[in-house]
Parts: sequence; structure tokens; C-alpha cells
Amino acid sequence: MKILGIGVDIIKNKRIKLLIKNKSFIKKIYSNNEIKFSKNIKNKVNYFAKRFVAKEALSKAFGTGFRNNLNFKDIEILNDELGKPYYFLSKKIKKIAYKKFGINNLNYFLSITDEKDYSIAFTILQKK
Repeated sequence: MKILGIGVDIIKNKRIKLLIKNKSFIKKIYSNNEIKFSKNIKNKVNYFAKRFVAKEALSKAFGTGFRNNLNFKDIEILNDELGKPYYFLSKKIKKIAYKKFGINNLNYFLSITDEKDYSIAFTILQKK
């Protein structure tokens, strides 16, 4: 199996703490599901910070950054029943991946972590 893209990002959580006070920032960056699930989370700063870096990491793994009609809200990070984060693959994300790599079958690997001061995400895109 061939690795097609790798992305990593880090953010100082204090930066997100300031940004999420602005409701328009939250609505611009996060999906309705991400916002809905945040209501059950005690540490909202780290919750939003981890999702922010995961979105950045995927844009870097694509090798595009946020251009060519890719927006933060297009990338949605959810958690499975055990709490493992994953990318929800919308039609738009699948279309961007196909345009970039010319294939439909990709594995999307995501690892995110946080400490008091920082959140980090690492993404690998692999051909199935």
C-alpha cells in the first residue's frame, strides 16, 4: 500500500481559547455536528483545538492547503464509539481526493493529541 500524503499540524491552545469566544469563528470553521457534540465536552478549548489541527493536517496531506474550494467546514472530525477520531468523508472531500490523486479508494488515518498548552494532529493518506 502506497502512502500518498502526510500532514501534521500543531497549535497553541491559548490561541483557540481566544478565537472560540467569537461565535462567527466557530460557525466558519466547525461543522454543525462538531458544534453539537462540543456541548457535551467539558474542555471546549482542547476539543476545538484538536479539530482545528486535524483539519489543517488533512489539507496538508492533500498538498493543497485551504485553496481550490477547500474550506475548514468541508472537513469534519467525528469520533467512533470508542472515542477514536476519524474524518467524515463528505462527497466534496472524496471529490477533492479523486482530483488530487486520481483514485477513489483511500485510507484516511488520523491521530490527534493534546496537552495543557498544545494540540497536535497527524494524518496519513494511503492508497487501498
